Amino acid sequence: MSAAFGWVLVGVIAILAAATIVGGALERRATTPEGRATIQNLNARTRSWWVMAIVFGGALALGPAATTLLFAGLSFMALREFWSLAPSRAGDHRALFLSFFVALPIHYLLLGTGWYGFFAVFIPVYAFLILPAISTLAGDVTDFLARQAKVQWGLMLTVYMLSHAPALMMLDTGTDPAMLVLYLVVVTQLSDVAQYVFGKMIGRTRFSPNVSPSKTVEGLLGGWATAVLIGVALHGLTPFSPLQAAGMSLVIVVAGFFGGFVLSAVKRDLGAKDWGYVIAGHGGVLDRVDSIIFAAPMFFHLTRYWFTP
Repeated sequence: MSAAFGWVLVGVIAILAAATIVGGALERRATTPEGRATIQNLNARTRSWWVMAIVFGGALALGPAATTLLFAGLSFMALREFWSLAPSRAGDHRALFLSFFVALPIHYLLLGTGWYGFFAVFIPVYAFLILPAISTLAGDVTDFLARQAKVQWGLMLTVYMLSHAPALMMLDTGTDPAMLVLYLVVVTQLSDVAQYVFGKMIGRTRFSPNVSPSKTVEGLLGGWATAVLIGVALHGLTPFSPLQAAGMSLVIVVAGFFGGFVLSAVKRDLGAKDWGYVIAGHGGVLDRVDSIIFAAPMFFHLTRYWFTP
């Protein structure tokens, strides 16, 4: 790993340490049950961030194979959460089995071997043709179109789109490709955190209460501005100039916002608040990676088009 990785790691540790100290002090001083509950939730989020930072940083430090395996595991857990909430029928079970135990591992194997051409088309062409064909063998035509759309979209979101984050390591931009993954994750996640903090501090105007009651216009603008500034500050990790980093960061945070927003709409449709409960204070894995799901493909293809030979 480069010296830049070390400095980013030091910065993340410093932020988490400060959040832990401040959160502990605020919890001791909280005087109302509501205030104490809010601070306890923030502290639970901070503890979870420590674990996530250690796991992600460790995988990135170990190299492309470990990072790819980490994201493969995240895809499996996210797909499982998706199907834990989305209703299915017996006629879907063959397609679901193939999604989990055939399509997902083959897709990440293609990524791990650097076979970009097949990686790019395996799910949106071959899996999208084969899975509904297999489902017809069950003879169940009730809501067939809606059911197959869920099979395909769940695979597309949690496997294909999310895998574009580790796929950044396939790109030859003249810089350490692992730093592109770090850049994407830091900008998206800090944008989410900053949106949450600004929303709690100064949020007044609800953006869309029916889709995401907690999101405010002030939180979005404050979070986006903060993340873009951080993206510019971290341009040294990338092949981007400061101005290019500002543009790429803006693409990342806007796409990331709509990732969370779209999946919030899906959750509301399914009658759920969170996708799961595996991460204290955050919900499920899909709740944590929803912004990366939309941002990763945008960032990958823009970088590949403009910054590779």
